[in-house]
Amino acid sequence: MWEHQSLFRVSAQLFAEGVFNLLDRNLRPEIFLLGFASAKEGDEPDAVVVEPPTARYAPADFRYVKTHAAALEADTGPQGSVYHLHPNDHDRFEKHHWYELMCRATETTLNDLTRARRENRRSFCSVPVSLQGYLVTVVLQLSADCYDGYYALPKSTSARPANLPHATVTEFLHDCSRALREADTADNDQPVLDRDYNELLRSAGRRLMLRVAPAGTHGLYDACNGVAALRHEGDEGIGTMLVSRRLHPAVIPVLTLETPVPMRDHRSIRKLLELSEGHTALISDASHVFGLGQLVPESDGQYEPLVTVHFTNHYSWEMSHAGHVLMRVVSNTPRLPQGRVAQENFARIVRIVFPSLDVDSTDYLWDLAQKASTQPTGTILVISTGAAQEAQRLTRQCFRVVPRIMTPSVLKLVTNIDGAVLIEPNGMCHAIGAILDGLATDKGDSSRGARYNSALRYANSSKYPMLAVVVSEDGWIDLLPS
Repeated sequence: MWEHQSLFRVSAQLFAEGVFNLLDRNLRPEIFLLGFASAKEGDEPDAVVVEPPTARYAPADFRYVKTHAAALEADTGPQGSVYHLHPNDHDRFEKHHWYELMCRATETTLNDLTRARRENRRSFCSVPVSLQGYLVTVVLQLSADCYDGYYALPKSTSARPANLPHATVTEFLHDCSRALREADTADNDQPVLDRDYNELLRSAGRRLMLRVAPAGTHGLYDACNGVAALRHEGDEGIGTMLVSRRLHPAVIPVLTLETPVPMRDHRSIRKLLELSEGHTALISDASHVFGLGQLVPESDGQYEPLVTVHFTNHYSWEMSHAGHVLMRVVSNTPRLPQGRVAQENFARIVRIVFPSLDVDSTDYLWDLAQKASTQPTGTILVISTGAAQEAQRLTRQCFRVVPRIMTPSVLKLVTNIDGAVLIEPNGMCHAIGAILDGLATDKGDSSRGARYNSALRYANSSKYPMLAVVVSEDGWIDLLPS
């Protein structure tokens, strides 16, 4: 397609890993490029180019994308609803509309392919950019189990992000499209995606807050940061604010200000935040705070879950909806909530590693994994068919115990010391405080701690079917093998 396409793909891959690893390392982003020759039909040679050529998809998989895009255009009807445009502007509008249809058709084709092949991937495409005779699109694939495991706002579309991962995907693909457009200039043949990772996440946070603000009011994200940064009489700002339109039927007014306070007046908002307590919160439409109120009970016919902003500490706040935390912001940097292991994902991996295990045993292991994930200082729970043999092999670097069924209450006690807990798939415990060993592997991650990497080495070296639940001190929870 163009001379530096391999360099661009590698740059985009590194950029994706840097951004999405800050959200959740289990998202495991993968990048490849697709190019559709503008002057060729799908079945002609070189009509479709895949970069890298070694990707698990072949050009023939995408030979009908243009046909699908044309069908989508027919379904959307005529685009004659835009009037009073200069002819050049109208041409640009029609071209951009076709590019969006190509993007939708490519995403549909990829998701059909992943379903047919039973790949655990979710695909996203950037709007194509015309580059040296090709329509080039960047394809981002994420782990479907991990991506779908996060709570999503209702009534979401591609332009209305459902959660922080969705908003981050949108920002990332916009950056990729911008870099591709720069590749078409004479003085920049080697586009580099060098935007700061946290700055991209901040833009994603703004995009998500814009999505939930009534009437699409800008500035809510930055206003919350400004309020969280202030103290009142030396105390940290702790309180709650409901985001809703004025006179919302699901909000019971408690106190109404005669003159609403603009959200840009951070000091006044911070002072009013002292009034929020329990179920009573500040009420804001994202541009002004106009009083105090309470959400009606769920049993009420007028009930509707509203976006809630909780100011938790100095420089810290979080956004939630219907009891689900969508985003935590610390020092103006958004992050995903470090939740527990997803039960569906855990059960899926258990079925792969221990195919003969029944449902009751899987549920019991899930209870143990849940308890292990609550350990604040981190721990490792190793579930292995060879737990008894491994306990004997590691005698000098563990505390062997008389075999007994491990219970969640006992697990809470034994994970207070360093080292792993070795149990069989039936829950029988053989050792605690085990120091795991294993051969070095190229799958290691220097950005992770010793606990994660030692568990990874052990998992890759184990000669028995095993699953490790790794709870790191920084809050990350991993299942190895994933």
